[in-house]
Amino acid sequence: MPLVWIIALPFVGSVLAGLMPRRQRNPESWVAGAFALGCCVLIASLYPRVASGEIIRATFKWAPALGLEFSLRMDGYAWLFAMLVSAMGALVVLYARYYMSPKDPVPRFFSFLLSFMGAMLGVVLSGNLVQMVLFWELTSLASFLLIGYWHHRVDARRGARMALTVTAMGGLCLLAGVLLIGRVVGSYDLDAVLASGDMLRNDPWYLAILLLVGLGTLTKSAQTPFHFWLPHAMAAPTPVSAYLHSATMVKTGVFLLVRLWPVLAGTEAWFWLIGGAGLGSLVLGAYAAMFQKDMKGVLAYSTISHLGLITLLLGMNSNLGLLAAIFHIANHATFKASLFMAAGIVDHETGTRDLRRLSGLRYAMPITATLATVAAAAMAGVPLLNGFISKEMFFTETVFVSGSRLTQIGLPAVAVVASMFSVAYSLRFILQVFFGPPATDLPRAPHEPPPWMLLPSALLVLACLVVGIFPQQTIGPFLDTAAKAVLGANTPAHDLAVWHGFNLPLAMSVLALAGGIVIYYGLRLHLRRLAAAVVPGYHLDGKHIYESTVQRAIDIARGLTTLLSSARLQTQLALLLAAIAGSAAWALRQHGLPEANMPLTTLDPAFALVWLVGGACAIGTAIQAKYHRLAALIMAGVAGLATTLTFAWFSAPDLALTQLAVEVVTVVLILLGLRWLPRRKIEESADIAPSLRTRGRRLRDVILASCAGLGFAALTFTVLRREPGAGISSYFIENSLPLGGGNNVINVILVDFRGFDTMGEITVLGIVALTVYALLRRFRPAEESLAKPRQQREAGAVASAADPRAPLPAGTMMLPALLVRLLLPVAGMISLFYLLRGHNLPGGGFVGGLIMATAMILQYLAGGTIWAESRTRLRPHYWIACGLLCSAGAGMSAWLATRPFLSALAWHGTLPILGEMHLSTVLLFDLGVYLLVIGAAALILVALAHQSLRRRHRLPAAARMAGMTMQPFANLPAESTPEDH
Repeated sequence: MPLVWIIALPFVGSVLAGLMPRRQRNPESWVAGAFALGCCVLIASLYPRVASGEIIRATFKWAPALGLEFSLRMDGYAWLFAMLVSAMGALVVLYARYYMSPKDPVPRFFSFLLSFMGAMLGVVLSGNLVQMVLFWELTSLASFLLIGYWHHRVDARRGARMALTVTAMGGLCLLAGVLLIGRVVGSYDLDAVLASGDMLRNDPWYLAILLLVGLGTLTKSAQTPFHFWLPHAMAAPTPVSAYLHSATMVKTGVFLLVRLWPVLAGTEAWFWLIGGAGLGSLVLGAYAAMFQKDMKGVLAYSTISHLGLITLLLGMNSNLGLLAAIFHIANHATFKASLFMAAGIVDHETGTRDLRRLSGLRYAMPITATLATVAAAAMAGVPLLNGFISKEMFFTETVFVSGSRLTQIGLPAVAVVASMFSVAYSLRFILQVFFGPPATDLPRAPHEPPPWMLLPSALLVLACLVVGIFPQQTIGPFLDTAAKAVLGANTPAHDLAVWHGFNLPLAMSVLALAGGIVIYYGLRLHLRRLAAAVVPGYHLDGKHIYESTVQRAIDIARGLTTLLSSARLQTQLALLLAAIAGSAAWALRQHGLPEANMPLTTLDPAFALVWLVGGACAIGTAIQAKYHRLAALIMAGVAGLATTLTFAWFSAPDLALTQLAVEVVTVVLILLGLRWLPRRKIEESADIAPSLRTRGRRLRDVILASCAGLGFAALTFTVLRREPGAGISSYFIENSLPLGGGNNVINVILVDFRGFDTMGEITVLGIVALTVYALLRRFRPAEESLAKPRQQREAGAVASAADPRAPLPAGTMMLPALLVRLLLPVAGMISLFYLLRGHNLPGGGFVGGLIMATAMILQYLAGGTIWAESRTRLRPHYWIACGLLCSAGAGMSAWLATRPFLSALAWHGTLPILGEMHLSTVLLFDLGVYLLVIGAAALILVALAHQSLRRRHRLPAAARMAGMTMQPFANLPAESTPEDH
C-alpha cells in the first residue's frame, strides 16, 4: 500500500490544487508542498527495506482475462530515482511559491506540476512495461501543459508542441519495442524481462528492439539528433525548467536505459547506438552552450551535454560505467536545479536573462552570486564538489575502454575536449553575469530575493559540497543500493574517495580545467568566428529541420485529404457508405450469411402500417432536405419514432425508451442548429432542369443508400431468424442476474459485462461535447444568413422561440413557458426514477440523463437563452468531469476488495426506517453515465444558444449573472511573465 500512496498522492494533490481559487499563491503552494513532502517522507521510510535487498511490490488485478495487472515495484534503483523526483519536486514547489506572479493562474500551475510528478513516479515504480509506457506518455502530456503554461506567448506554444511531437513519437517507438520484448520474453512483467537478458540478446528481433527502445529513450533525453526540442522548452516558467532538467522528463530516458541495461547492453550494437548518441550529445551540447545569449539557453545545452555524458557511460558496456552514470544522474540533478533557480532569480529581480546586458550582479545579489558560483563550479568539475568525482569516474572509464586503437585514444581525447567546453561555458555563465562592472541598463534595479526563495538553491548547493567532500559517507550507501538493484552480484567494487593519487584521470581533469579557462578567455578575444568555422555543425538548426518536416507532413496529409475526401458532407457520406458496402461484400464472399432456420411469423397489418409510414418519412426526408430543412427534420423524427415502435413491438422496452429519448434530444438540438446553416442554392426557375452531373450524383446516392439499407435489412433479417442460443445472447441472459446482479440484461451488459466499452464510449461523448463547444464558441455566422426571410420561414415559430433577438408578443408564451418551467423538477424526478430502476427494469443512466437533458432543452425553447443562462447555475464541463470520475471511481473501488477493475461490489442488508436495501457500485457507474450525458447535452446546447448572445452584444450583463457560460474557456486574462513582476 505505501507504493500506491506514493503514486496517488501527487494526483490527488493535483486535483485539489486545481480546484483552488485563482489569484492566490499561498493555499495551492501549501497543498502542493504538503503532498510533495508527503511523497518524500513515504519514500524515505522504505529505505531500510530496499537497503536490505528487498524488492517491494504491489499488484492489483486490472483485467485478468487479458493478462493485465496494475503492478508497482520498488528496488534500490527505483528508490533513489523516486527520492530524487519527490525531493526535487518539494524544493521546486517552494521556489515556485515566490517565483510565480499573483497575476498568473497559479492553481493551474501547481496542478500541472503535481500531475507531472505523479506521472514520473509512475514511470519509476511501474512493474509492468506496458504500464510504464502509459506513464511515459503521461509525462509527455504533462510537460506539454507545463511548457505551454504561458499560452499567450508564441514561443511557449511552439516549444510545447515541439516537445510533445518529438517525445510522443519516441513514446510510440518505445511502445513498439516493449511489445516486441513481451513477444520474445512472453511477459511484460519487469522481473521476467530482467531475468531474460540472454534470451533477448540472442533473439533475431534484438536489433529491432534496441532500435525502437533507443529511439524512445534518446528522444526523451534530448540526445543527438533529437536534442533540438529541449532549448525551445525554455519558454516554460523557470521552476518547470529546473524540475524538467534535474529530476524529470529528460532524466526519464536515461532512467530506462539504466533499467534495461542488464537485458539490452553488452553488444556492439548497443555500444555504437547508445554510446554514439551520447558522444555526439556530449560534444555538441557543450560546444553550443558557449554561444548562447540567454542564461537558460546555456543551461539547456549544458543539460544535453551532461545527459550525453551519462548516455556515453551507459553505452560503454562497463559495470563501473553504469555505476558512474547513476552517480552523475544524482549529481547533475543537484547542481543543474540550483543553476536554473539562480537564473530564475536573476530574471525575477532584474527583468532579463540576456547575458549581453547582465554584469556585476555580485554587488547587489551577493548570496545569489555565491550559490550560483558554487553550483557552476560543480558543473565544471572543480575538486571538492560532487561533479568532480563523477567526472573523474567518467575519465577513468574512457581511459580503460576496450576496443580498437582509435577508440582507446579518441574517446579520452574527446572526453577532455568536451570537459574543456564545460568549464568554458560554466565560467561564462558566472563571470559574465555576476562579475565585472555593474550593469546600468537593466529593466529593474537588482536586489536579493526573499530568503525562502533562496533556500531551495542553498540546500542543493550544500548537497554539492557535502557529497563532494564526503562522498562515501553521504551518497555512497544509496549509490551502492541502487547499483546492486541493477547489477546484482555483478556490482563492481568501487571507492568514492576524493583523492586517488596522481594518475591519468587526474591529469585529464587538470587539463580540462586549464583548457576550459583558455577557451573562455580566447573567446573573449573575439575568436568566436574562428570557432564557428572550425565546427561545421554550429549552423545546423534543429528547429528549422523539425518545422520543415512537420510542414511537409502537413502538405502530404492535405494532399491525401484532397484526393480521398471532399469538403461536401454528401461526398464524405458516399465514400463512407461505399467503404462499408465493400467491406460487407468482401466478408459475405468469404464466409457467407449465417444459417437462418427460424420460421417466419405472420405479418401484422398494424406493424406493416408503422413501417410504411416510417419508410415514407425516410424517403421524404431525403427529398425535402433539399427544399425544406424543417420538414425534413420532422420526417426524420417520425422515422425514428417508427424505429422506437419497432423496438417496443419486439419486446425491447429498454431499447425503445433509449431510442425515443435520443430522438427527442437530437431533433431539438438539430432544430436549434438549423438557423446557423447556410442557405441552399436552389434553382430560381422550375424550368431549369438539373444538369447531367447532378443527375449522376443523385443516381449514385440512390444506389449507395439502397445497397446500404438493403444490406443492413438482410443482415437484421438473418440474425432474427437464427435459432435461440446460436449467438452470445444466451450467455448474457443466463448470467445477468447471478454474475451481474440485475434483471435488465441490456443494462447489465452496458455497466458490467462490457463496462470497458461503456467507459470508452462516455469518454468519447465527453470529448465530442467539448470539441463541439470549442468549435462553436469561435464560430461567427454571416450577417446575411441571419437576415434571410426564407430561413426564418423554414424554421418557423420554433426559431423565434429559440432566438432571444426576436421575442414573441407579450402573453403568447407566458403560459407554455410557465408550464415548461414547472416541468423541470418533474422531469428531474422522472430521470432519477429511471436511473435508479435501470439495473432491474427498463431505464438506466443513459435514459435518465437524456430525459433530464430534454427538460433542460425545453427551458431554452420556452424561456429563451437569456432567461435560461441567467437562472441556471449549471456548469456542464463540471458535470462531464464528475461523470467520468464517478464511473472511474466505481471501477477502482473494486481494488479495495482486491478484485479486477470495474468488478461490481454489492451490499444487501436492512436499515432502520428504510428497510431492506441493496447497494452496488454499478449504481455509481450508472450515475457517472447519467451526469456525463446531462453535461454533454447541456454543453452542446450552450454552444448553440451562445451564438444568439454574441449577436445581441449584451453578453457581459448576462455572463455576470450566468453560471452556464463559456467562463472556463473564454475571456481568460493574460498570464504574466517574469517581466511583469
